[in-house]
Amino acid sequence: MKAVRSEQEFQNILRRLGLALEASQIGVWEHDTQTNEVVWDLQMHRLYGTGREEKHVKGEVWTKAIHPDDLEHAQADFDKAIAAKGAYQSEYRIILPGGEIRYLRSRAHCFEEDGNITFLGAEWDVTADVLLNRELQRQKAIAETRAVELEASTQRIEYAAEHDYLTGLPNRRFFDRRLVELSKEQAVEKLAILHVGLDRFKQVNDTAGHSVGDDVLKSAASRIVAALPKSAFVARMGGDEFAVLISNFSSVDDLKTLAERLAQQLKQSVWYKDEVLRVSASIGLASAHGRNVTELLAEADIALHRAKKLGRGKVEIFSTQMKAQLNTERRLAKQFARGLEKGEFIPYYQAQVDARSRRIVGLEVLARWNHPKRGLLLPGEFLGVASTLGMLDDLDAAILKAALKDRKSWLRQGVRVPRIAVNVSAARLSDPLLIDELHQLEVEPDTLSFELLETIFLDDTEDSVFANVEALKDLGIDIEIDDFGSGHASIIGLMKLKPSRLKIDRQLVMPVITSREQKRLLRSIVDIAKALHIEVVAEGVETLEHAKLLTRLGCDVLQGYAIAYPVSADDILVRLSEPQAETFAGHP
Repeated sequence: MKAVRSEQEFQNILRRLGLALEASQIGVWEHDTQTNEVVWDLQMHRLYGTGREEKHVKGEVWTKAIHPDDLEHAQADFDKAIAAKGAYQSEYRIILPGGEIRYLRSRAHCFEEDGNITFLGAEWDVTADVLLNRELQRQKAIAETRAVELEASTQRIEYAAEHDYLTGLPNRRFFDRRLVELSKEQAVEKLAILHVGLDRFKQVNDTAGHSVGDDVLKSAASRIVAALPKSAFVARMGGDEFAVLISNFSSVDDLKTLAERLAQQLKQSVWYKDEVLRVSASIGLASAHGRNVTELLAEADIALHRAKKLGRGKVEIFSTQMKAQLNTERRLAKQFARGLEKGEFIPYYQAQVDARSRRIVGLEVLARWNHPKRGLLLPGEFLGVASTLGMLDDLDAAILKAALKDRKSWLRQGVRVPRIAVNVSAARLSDPLLIDELHQLEVEPDTLSFELLETIFLDDTEDSVFANVEALKDLGIDIEIDDFGSGHASIIGLMKLKPSRLKIDRQLVMPVITSREQKRLLRSIVDIAKALHIEVVAEGVETLEHAKLLTRLGCDVLQGYAIAYPVSADDILVRLSEPQAETFAGHP
């Protein structure tokens, strides 16, 4: 091996290796591959922590210092450089005598003289760089992981913001956005919306609970998706309502057929505690062809409203007439609430007479709306609105209060006032505050009757209703069953309720003159009532012939146009003040 090269030659070699660090920071070495002699400078000893200064070292000093996990690849890098007679470069860990691990980077240049290969190289400590780079890589990996998580979280948030949590369908927000997108797409020439509303869903929730209701909603969502083309966009709009976007349909008739088939698919029977809860769907349909679609959902909603009003399981197509009618109904609803506050609802009275003496024995109170612009309105024009608004009980209360006020006024004038019968809704009858309100009105015993529609008097009526009925009887208020024969109250139900009177529905009374079968049916009803000690009132008495026949059949009380028309409080006062024999003619 040649003598160790001069410091200047080392510096030249370093420059050839492209090293710009100060020599004091770099350890320089020389390795004769033929003799395997190694020369280190002082910095090399400092890097390896040998505590020595001699220039000539054994090769094993290097191999023993290298970390066992890095020795193989470090040696392989050197062997590769020898074989190629080219530049050497490697990076590895060393273990200092104290156990500390450092990272070194090594570079060398190959010299060949007379067949002898010598490497002159340099090493320096890159621990700080390695650790910093490792930390940077770790932080980068963390940042990338967080970026992926953030992206996934953002996607989940965006999905949750535009999808219904229960059914997984798009929600109203997503539906609105999709509607706008479709309206702008040039390829879309026709666009239609099916607005689907489940019928009787509230009954399921109230009877079986919300968990069963949730199952019904999920089942409905699956059925809607399965029954429609894959191109249809289905969304849950909230509650028990769904909406479907259909583009480029062939015809409105085909849409209606599709909607009717969907309505059929949505009929469900839900079993709950040996009880069958039936669910169906009403559907409103609106379509647009080359026109603005901004009102399309509102139009489908109007059609749905109409479908529900006509009954359950119906499909209705939007029309401009339908919109005008709904607007009228909505205006009427606002006017109704305002009219109730202003006392615009007044009682009218229709006299009831004893079938034999023809003397007035009762007055049925009928609601009328003294509309400020339209004049006097009959119940058919506002009872549906009251029911939709959930204000039937408020109407009942207002009419009762007004009727009791009229009665007190007549009594002060010295007029004998017969029993007054007022209608009572199911909501009113089940009101827990009803009895307290009647106490405050100071109702005198045996002066008032409550008429219950047979259609709300069911054999499975809640116990709270029967409790109120018994409390009414304790107050001296009679109970009557109105429109008997139009519902399905059983004899056992009658025995349980024990009403004072049955009012036979006018549809049974009208044909009694011409139909023997109807006559036999009516006589049977009278016989049952007599057996239960219940008076029978025949309403809808249109002619004196009716009056005579119904009296012979055993009816106790008659009511109808042949007897008297409904009149105002002032007019009935005049009739009550007159001799009744002169007021009502036509004794059987």
